[in-house]
Amino acid sequence: MLLLISPDSVEEAVDCAKAAAYLDIVDVKKPDEGSLGANFPWVIREIREAVPADKPLSATVGDVPYKPGTVAQAALGAAVSGATYIKVGLYGCTTPQQAVEVMRGVVRAVKDYRPDAFVVASGYADAHRIGCVNPLALPDIAFRSGCDAAMLDTAIKDGTRLFDHVPPAVCAQFVRLAHEADLLAALAGSVTVGDLGELTRIGTDIVGVRGAVCDRGDRNTGRIRPHLVAAFRAEMDRHAREHAAAVAAPN
Repeated sequence: MLLLISPDSVEEAVDCAKAAAYLDIVDVKKPDEGSLGANFPWVIREIREAVPADKPLSATVGDVPYKPGTVAQAALGAAVSGATYIKVGLYGCTTPQQAVEVMRGVVRAVKDYRPDAFVVASGYADAHRIGCVNPLALPDIAFRSGCDAAMLDTAIKDGTRLFDHVPPAVCAQFVRLAHEADLLAALAGSVTVGDLGELTRIGTDIVGVRGAVCDRGDRNTGRIRPHLVAAFRAEMDRHAREHAAAVAAPN
């Protein structure tokens, strides 16, 4: 399981760089503009320069409307600014076909510019609260549009979490559907250390966190701290070892 950490400023990215040994992907977002709020192109560039070159940089394009051309341009902007993972929150898509149309435009715009870029179709565990596509539709949307991964986050940051809206058994189904489509499965949404056992067990490929590695666990007012990143990774590794041992043990 890969660990994706989301700084919202160059200063926080520097702290991520100090904890580079413990994370796999640095993700640029702007939390005050939404769950997958997009940051400025110059911030993406500056963060790219601040973190080690061997760490992939992810950037969110936003909680986007159903405007395929607009979203494709925004995604290309993120790629040009230095991101190699492009995440699109399908906030304004009410049907799978709308979501496929948006993501096909993103895939073409991004991969025409950089074929090795990694495109992530992101949906929301609490989709029922905002009227967007069902979480379990995301793997098929990602597959049909040529994406590389399907992701779930939470749209409304009100203290509820991923598993409050999509229980572990349903998340496991999401992961299975993604893997059957040869996609990576990413899960986020106020994930805590206490969720790592379930996330490991169901085969999650990428776990995205912010609040869990910030002061006081607060994604908005807290700041990412290297020692919290290291502690979170240590727990990830412990669960990975325990799961591997359980799988290998004779019945």
